[in-house]
Amino acid sequence: MIRPEGLALPVAGVVPALLDALGGDGCAVLAAPPGTGKTTLVPLLLAAAFDGRVLVAEPRRMAARAAARRMAWLLGEPVGESVGFTVRGERKVSARTRVEVVTTGVLLQRLQRDPELAGVGTVLLDECHERHLDADTAMAFLLDVRALLRPELRLLAASATTDTAAWARLLGGGPDRPPAPVVEAAGVLHPVAVEWAPPTVPVRPPHGMRVDPALLAHVAAVVRRALREREGDVLCFLPGTGEIARVAGLLTGLGVDVVQLHGRAPAAVQDAALAPGERRRVLLATSVAESSLTVPGVRVVVDCGLAREPRMDHARGLGALTTVRVSRAAAEQRAGRAGREAPGTVYRCWTQAEHGRLARQPAPEIALADLTAFALQASCWGEPEAAGLALLDAPPPGALAAARATLHGLGAVDQAGRATGRGRRLSLIGLHPRLARALLDAAPALGARRAAEITALLSEELPHSYGPDLTAAWHTARRAADGYASRWRAEASRLRAALDADDTAARPSRTGDDTAARPGRTGDGTPARPSRTGDDTPGRAGRAGDDDGRPSRTGDDTAARPGRTGDDAAAGLVAALAFPERIGRRRGAGVYLMVGGTAAEVGGGIGEAEWLAVAVADRGVGKASARVRVAAVIDEDIARQAAGGVLERYEEVRWRDGDVVARRVERLGAVELTAAPLRTPDRALLRAALLDGLRAEGTGLLRWSREARETRARMAFVHRAVGEPWPDVSEEALLDRAEEWLGPELATARRRSDLERIEAGGALPRLLPWSTGRAGRFGELAPERIEVPSGSRVRVDYSGEQPVLAVKLQELFGLRDTPLIAGVPVLFHLLSPAGRPAAVTADLASFWREGYRAVRAELRGRYPRHPWPEDPTTAAPTRRTNNPRRP
Repeated sequence: MIRPEGLALPVAGVVPALLDALGGDGCAVLAAPPGTGKTTLVPLLLAAAFDGRVLVAEPRRMAARAAARRMAWLLGEPVGESVGFTVRGERKVSARTRVEVVTTGVLLQRLQRDPELAGVGTVLLDECHERHLDADTAMAFLLDVRALLRPELRLLAASATTDTAAWARLLGGGPDRPPAPVVEAAGVLHPVAVEWAPPTVPVRPPHGMRVDPALLAHVAAVVRRALREREGDVLCFLPGTGEIARVAGLLTGLGVDVVQLHGRAPAAVQDAALAPGERRRVLLATSVAESSLTVPGVRVVVDCGLAREPRMDHARGLGALTTVRVSRAAAEQRAGRAGREAPGTVYRCWTQAEHGRLARQPAPEIALADLTAFALQASCWGEPEAAGLALLDAPPPGALAAARATLHGLGAVDQAGRATGRGRRLSLIGLHPRLARALLDAAPALGARRAAEITALLSEELPHSYGPDLTAAWHTARRAADGYASRWRAEASRLRAALDADDTAARPSRTGDDTAARPGRTGDGTPARPSRTGDDTPGRAGRAGDDDGRPSRTGDDTAARPGRTGDDAAAGLVAALAFPERIGRRRGAGVYLMVGGTAAEVGGGIGEAEWLAVAVADRGVGKASARVRVAAVIDEDIARQAAGGVLERYEEVRWRDGDVVARRVERLGAVELTAAPLRTPDRALLRAALLDGLRAEGTGLLRWSREARETRARMAFVHRAVGEPWPDVSEEALLDRAEEWLGPELATARRRSDLERIEAGGALPRLLPWSTGRAGRFGELAPERIEVPSGSRVRVDYSGEQPVLAVKLQELFGLRDTPLIAGVPVLFHLLSPAGRPAAVTADLASFWREGYRAVRAELRGRYPRHPWPEDPTTAAPTRRTNNPRRP
């Protein structure tokens, strides 16, 4: 029997319409504002109306536990009876459970184990508007299940917003089919007054994870103001746990309870935050409190306007959270928390003008996040390309390709992207595929307990106080009594049991495991049996100690480096197996080059080690290097073991630092391990390296005599004047055809000095059109010298746009017209008897008529012994004076 308080919730009025919609085609969309009962009342009524268990999927563990507790309270029962929940590491259900609340991650695990969802009659996906990747994926899988296996399975998408058209089309089956019915419940949200409370001092915008302390000080001041001006509890939204802790430190001495509410808070703290307090409270929360949780007593919201979103640097394999401005939709969700129980007020720490410039909706997680886990889920589902999945937004092709490349490196998918047997094992552990790989591969070397403990450290963000040394953090977690340590122990126990379960499952024959399965099918196409448990929680707990049941002997099982223990090697092995491309070798003080090619900077004691396994790193906006957050000291043996997939041994012959370098190299990705001189390098590699050197430094690297330069100029002139087949000898063209005209010389060259000895002039003629027989005309088209009337053979200068002949004026007497070379008039530089320029002309006839008189008048007095005839066109040319020199 449901308590009257539950039946009085606003959503109760639309439940008949909702039951009709689900009783028809089996799919519907429910739009109901926060506080209307969509999360707590609707599942109970669905369980009463339909056969089968009702599965409610929430995006967060905190919301799942809270929803289950609230529904159990409405029934007057403890959790685990009619209503239960399953989250990672914790499960409270029984044979009597009719409504089970799970996280979307748990739902995905359950679908992979048992696509038919045996015993489940209805699935409610809550908070769909938040667009979490797991929720989008679960929806796609459920639509597949309905289409292929269980058309009677009822599916309800619940959203706190009215923006439901896209969901209705998706659940309806596509653009060619009518959309699924949408049922809207009117909220009873009380009016919420908006107070615009921007900072009065300049505040720097967020950058990466950094938030200006001036903004946090302002937020604390606004909280103090709200406590003075308004009644009720204050809910303050901040982007992360670091900002929550800082603001909490600024709110001491107020006579109120300051509660820090976030996903990493202990379950007891989360539970207390969701219950009425004995005195006035200030709840400092991340986005977990935006929609699915009702926090009693809240009348005021203080919103800093920031949130954290995932960002993935696919080129470097580095993922990180970054601080962003909230969307208008998120801001409205946050403000609504103040009006759940009575009229309230929201203090927004920005201006009304800035509010209008905010994005309308938050970006879907599929567009921003690391898609490795999604890609593995899709491959195990039989959709390696994800093209057949009913998703509101397709995954970005580049991000999906990077994810598949990572999975292939883990052995989780084959070349076509289909899940292997190993990939399905990884997907069922309930971890990111990288961590699942590290757990499975480290356990045989370290023992199940130690492998599980270290992997558990990496499954959740470490508290900042634990420091950057993974081994030290492990030791701290072992003896700590904080909330993180409690969650860590539970997760380590779960992973230990998961190893036992995997070991048991791996023993039978795995024939057909390496082919991807469609929903409800095994690898060979036979119907799959339902999972015995139907959930992602492991079976019995593992034994204490290591695999032999004895306590671990820290430091005994691996060789220790000076000043380091076997725990370093153990922690480093797990981190290195999870992130092999982040293995780094020291190349300077606190600077490492990682296997993936990215430089990384690290501080503290671990920054002096030769090798590091970097577990957590991020790269700030505009930064070339990554910043190491958590790492473990390793040695080269572990580096080779963990990153063996990218270990290369090869002969390297290339141009570097101005010469050919020939070495035998061993390398882990971008990190060089060993190098030795190569005495007899492959000729083809040598040739390629020499050509690279030419391209890098240009043809000036060769020997260019005067004759060579003149030959190149003549060839360039003919190419300009005549065109094909006469070759282009520009720098770019010569480099492009270097193998053709330098072939014999390159065949014997080994280093830079050999290139410097090559006489370019002797090699250039190889480019002439010898095959057509036209090369013999080169001397005719671009003669080296031209005979002038005096009988002199004068060298032609082809370095300009047209051929130039520099000759004394008297040697041209009798030449009436300008000669042509390949159809181009010669440009005469007419010289005085002393060889100085007197005139320039390409029209000799015109010069004799018009320009000669002025030149004759100017120079005849200066050079009286030389002939200066009245009519140069009929005078005899000469190289000598008219009269002998007087004694």
